Amino acid sequence: MKLIDLIAGARPNFMKIAPLLHAFEQKKIPNNSFSFRLIHTGQHFDANMSDLFFEQLNIRKPDVHLNCGGGTQAEQTAKIMISYECLLNETKSDLCIVVGDVTSTMACTIVAKKMNIRVAHIEAGIRSGDISMPEEVNRIVTDSLSDFFFTTTINAGENLMKEGKSLESIFFVGNTMIDTLYANIEKLNKPILWENFKLSEKAYFLLTLHRPSNVDSLEKLENLIYVLLDNTGDYPLIFPVHPRTRKNLSEKIQKHPRLKIVDPLGYLEFMYLVKASVGVITDSGGITEETTVLGVPCITLRNTTERPETVEIGTNILVGNNKAMLAKSLLLLRSGKWKKGSIPNLWDGKTSTRIINQLQKILS
Repeated sequence: MKLIDLIAGARPNFMKIAPLLHAFEQKKIPNNSFSFRLIHTGQHFDANMSDLFFEQLNIRKPDVHLNCGGGTQAEQTAKIMISYECLLNETKSDLCIVVGDVTSTMACTIVAKKMNIRVAHIEAGIRSGDISMPEEVNRIVTDSLSDFFFTTTINAGENLMKEGKSLESIFFVGNTMIDTLYANIEKLNKPILWENFKLSEKAYFLLTLHRPSNVDSLEKLENLIYVLLDNTGDYPLIFPVHPRTRKNLSEKIQKHPRLKIVDPLGYLEFMYLVKASVGVITDSGGITEETTVLGVPCITLRNTTERPETVEIGTNILVGNNKAMLAKSLLLLRSGKWKKGSIPNLWDGKTSTRIINQLQKILS
C-alpha cells in the first residue's frame, strides 16, 4: 500500500483537505492501493483557527501533529522543515500532498523533494504577480518543485505551462474549498452575535482584514475603517478580528456604534455571516471564491488578485487603496446595482472525487 502525506497547517488548509479525506473514505480504492497520513503542522495554534475547524468540518484527528506554531515566518518555516524531516526519517511516504499557499505548504514541499519524495500541489498555478505577498513566494517555490499540479481554473494551468510545466503533469479538477462550502451549506450556524447585535439578512456588511499593508499601521487601519463607516449608510459593520489587529485600533473607534468587533469565528458561523450579508469587504483571496459561488457582492482591498476569475466572471471587484473607488463601490452596492456574476467551471462540489481518481492513476 502506498502512503500519502496530506499536509495541513492553517485555517484555509482545513477547508481544502476536509472534502479530500471524505471522498477517500467514501470511495472504495481497489486493493487498498493507498492511504492518507494526515499531518497537522500546528502553524495555526489558536483553537478557533484549528481545533474548531477540525470539529465542524468532521476532519478526523491528525495522525501526526508537529506543533510548530508561533515565531516569525522564517522561524516557523525552519521548525516545520526540521519536524517533517524527522518524521520522514522514521517513516517515508510515497507522495506528499500540499494545499494552498501557506508557510506549511512551502516548507513541507522543500523537505519532501530533498528526500526524493514526489509532491502534488492542490490549488497550483494561481498567481497575483505581487511578489511582496508572502503567499506569492510560497506559491512560486512550491510549484517550482512539485511534480503534479491540481488546478482550480484553466488560467492556473496556463500559468504553469508558461513556467515550463508539462501539460501531462497538470490536472484541471476544480476547487476543493467549494466542495466544503456545498457540503456544509445546509449546516451553517447562526452565531450568537446575530441576536446580540440584532442583525437581519442583507442588512449588514462583513469585514475581514489581515494583510500587513492594511492592518500593521494604526493610522492607516483606522483611516480605512472610517472610510468604510462613512460609506455604508446605517448598516452595521461586522469585523471578526485577530487580537493582534485589535491592538492597532484606538478605544474611540472600537466604541463606534456601527463597528462590531468580534473574535475570530468558526467556519459554520463565519460562512453564515457571509451568506446573509449585503456584501463582504476583505483583503483575503479565498473569501472571494466563496462570495462568488454564493452570489454575494465582494469588495477586495488589494490591487492584485491570484483569483482573477472572481473578478472576471464572479461577484468580486478590486479597489486597492483607492478610497474614492471604495466609496463609489459601496454606493453602487447599496443601490442594488452590483454585477450578477456566475460560477467558474468545475466549481461544482465534486473536485475531491476527481482528485482521488487521478491519485489512483498516479500511484498505480
